[in-house]
Amino acid sequence: MNKVFHHDYESVEDYLHHRPPYLMIDRIITVTTKSIETEKRITGEEFFLPGHFPGVSIFPGAMMQEFATQSAGVLIAARHNPMEIYNTHDPSFNRLALGVLVRVSRAKYLGFARLGDTLRAKVLLSDCIGNIFDFTSTIHVGERVIMKNRFRLSNVPTETLIGEAPSAKV
Repeated sequence: MNKVFHHDYESVEDYLHHRPPYLMIDRIITVTTKSIETEKRITGEEFFLPGHFPGVSIFPGAMMQEFATQSAGVLIAARHNPMEIYNTHDPSFNRLALGVLVRVSRAKYLGFARLGDTLRAKVLLSDCIGNIFDFTSTIHVGERVIMKNRFRLSNVPTETLIGEAPSAKV
């Protein structure tokens, strides 16, 4: 694995709070300040496959988006994390939740992914202003592009996700 990480983490779970069965990334191929490539092999063990076109296991477009979003989240955690200490096992420890999806635009689904296919996400950071990150992504199966889109992630205060109101300043 070609690692160019900000920290010396070994696995995807060192960068994301997601855990199986919702963790979409099997492998980080490369990550730089502006891009990331990841892989996901469709094994048939995915919890959502049996109900998505029963008898014809098609990987859902919404899960392709999630795969791209999680990939971008790894890039943010690896290269743009504003916190000196970041704990993926206890999200309430962190003052910010990194890479929360806030917008998807221009999503185009150009093909299907099926059981046995390996998805490859290529995600590019196109703009970053403060805690707002704009990305473009493509999802490939082999040489075929099966999805393209643009999306935005934001780092938000952890209490926003937990549902607690921020404490009033005196």
